[in-house]
This record gives sequence, C-alpha cells and structure tokens, in this order.
Amino acid sequence: MSLADTEPFAPRSFRTVLAHYPTGVAVVTGLAGDGEPVGMVVGSFTSVSLDPPLVAFLPDKKSNSYARLSSARSFCVNVLAADQEDLCRRFASKETRKFDGVAWRPGPSGAPVLAGAVAWIDCAADQVFEAGDHYIVLGRVTALGVQNPTAPLLFYQGGYGGFTARSLVAPYENDLSAQIRLADLARDHMRALADEFGLECYAQSVVGDEIVVVAAAGPPETAVRTHVGRRLPLVPPYGALFVGGEGERAAEEWIARLPRPVSEEDRATCLRMLDQVRRRQWSLGLVSQRHESVWTEVDGFTAAARTPELDRRMSHVLDEVLDQYEPEELDLDALHDVRVIAAPVHGRDGTVVQVLVLFGMPPQASTSQIARWRERLIAAADAVTETIGGRNPTRAA
Repeated sequence: MSLADTEPFAPRSFRTVLAHYPTGVAVVTGLAGDGEPVGMVVGSFTSVSLDPPLVAFLPDKKSNSYARLSSARSFCVNVLAADQEDLCRRFASKETRKFDGVAWRPGPSGAPVLAGAVAWIDCAADQVFEAGDHYIVLGRVTALGVQNPTAPLLFYQGGYGGFTARSLVAPYENDLSAQIRLADLARDHMRALADEFGLECYAQSVVGDEIVVVAAAGPPETAVRTHVGRRLPLVPPYGALFVGGEGERAAEEWIARLPRPVSEEDRATCLRMLDQVRRRQWSLGLVSQRHESVWTEVDGFTAAARTPELDRRMSHVLDEVLDQYEPEELDLDALHDVRVIAAPVHGRDGTVVQVLVLFGMPPQASTSQIARWRERLIAAADAVTETIGGRNPTRAA
C-alpha cells in the first residue's frame, strides 16, 4: 500500500493523536547577533548521536524567536524542572523582553543557562534542514551538566505536568489517610514501648512503591517527630516484612529493584531474607558504618521530587547495607549494635498492613536485651492486629 492509498486526516487529528505521546519541555537560549539574550520553548528536543555528540530541536519556520536565535553561533538547551511551568509560559509567550527578571548565567559558549533548570546542554550550531513547516536544527554538544537533579516538566495532551515514577508493586496501592488512622490505633502501644525502653518507636506503611513513616513516639529529648513523613523506596533490604507474605511475584519484583544485575547469589540472599521474616514474624537490622550515608540519602529522597536517578542512588546506598539485615543467628556470647527491630501488624486478610519499628537502641546490646526489645515489640504489634480484627496467618490454628 502506498501513501496515496491511506485515508486522509485533518491536521487536528494529527495533533490529537500525537498529543498522547508526552514530551519533555526545554528552553533553547542563545545570544542573538545584537548580543541580546533570546530564548524559545521547544517540545521537540532530542539526542541524535553519541559519536560525535549531536542533539537537535525542531522550531516552527514562522517562529519569531527562532528567527532571532538563528543568528546565534551557539545555543544552550535548558531542560525545565516540573516547578518551572510559569517560566515555560513566559518563554512561550509573545513577550518581547522574556529575560526581564529571569535569573541566568552564561554557559561556556555564552548562551544563557537558566537558574533552576534540571540540566543544560551547550551546543555549537551545526546544520539546519527543512522538514515541512519546521526546521531541524542540529547542534554539536560542546559542554553539558546537571544543575538541579529533580523531576522534569512534561507536556501531555495540551497541558503541563511532572514525572511520577510508576509503582512496581501494584498490590500495595494504599490510601495514606487510612494508614494514619491505623497508626492512631497503634499509638498507645508505641508510646508504652518508647516509655519502657527509652527508645523511639514508629509505624511504617507502604504507599505505592514507597515505605512511609506515618506515626512516631519517643522520649521528649529525641528528634523522633522528624521521622514522620520520611519516605524510603521499597527495595532490598527495606520492606521485607511487607513483601515476605505476598507471594512469588511480589518477591521477584522486590528483588528486581536491586541497583545491579541480579545474580543467583543475590536472588538467593533476598529470598532467604523474605523466608526468614515470614517465619519469624520480625525483622532485625544491625548497625553499619555506611548507615550515615544511607540516612543522608533518605533525607534527600524524602525532600526531593521522585526521579529514576534518585531511585537508583537510593537503591545503591541501601545495597551497601544489605548484609546487615536479617542475620540468621546472633552470637550469644557477643554484644551487638542494633539499628532497628521491626514487627508486622496484620489485616483481616492476613496481609501485613503496617510495621512497628524500634529505633535508637544503645550500642553493645546483649542478646538477652535484644530479645526483650523484640518480644515486647511483637506483643505490641499483635495487640494492634487484634484491635483491628486482623489475623496472623503464621499463627492461625
């Protein structure tokens, strides 16, 4: 069948169908021939070649902004952040003084690098090709960098939005308000544990593909309330209690989120962890010197917009402490530095709906002291399970 045999379609249909493909949003900037900065919004920026490094964008032939930009010897592609929609609209408007009040710095070529942009790509103008009612402008990359590693601005079906990572563990779609209500039922038990041991106790829930701290209790002198709202990715070793009883598919998806090719040894280690927490109905993490870097990344993960790069970085630091979680046995004659002890709260269908965690244990604890912490935490989690009418399938008759 030739092109002549295809059904004709209206330009509006063309736009409507292609609008279902989301695109990134960038502002291409440069210094016009008169030395003044110029910029235009494009949704057609793309990488072209790695060797040599080439990129391209496709401006409308009727664009007045491109008419001025075309006089520049170089240009800079500014990848906009999700919170820069106003800046995007400014550069997409017919405003003649678009740079008034806009913070920027000159890139290596002199072209403007916009403050707050996710990334910038400085280019030497290479070639321009005609393509229907647009040009294809090819640029040779001379310098580039990431200055604001956050979520990018996207254009989709005529509107602007941000990037949200897809949930990889669909069974865990939960309403956070329901999780907070559940934590309210656990609050008295959490306070009792905190008062008895002088430790911090908090409740974790899974929302989408993240673990969220929804409530906390602890001694007045601690900063326990700062835990509330912390987010962690559901990636080994975090979340074993949530995943352990959810079957093979959930286990494989959890393991697949390790930040490296998963070897048979990795897979066996993670499956052992899941089997262990499922049988024991508690989880144990020991202190590692690498935990400080984990906590720094947790703060960043909690505060920043979610991006694949942020997920990868967080997964890498968690991978570094994987061997500190779920030890098979503790040496009875040794002292241990415990990071966390956790126990599950079960819902009516037997699934783990929340996890209670003890944190802030003093160093060099004996196995008998660790056992006391663990047994009291398990008792508290079981009491909450009973309160909500849940059942622990491992203890069912």
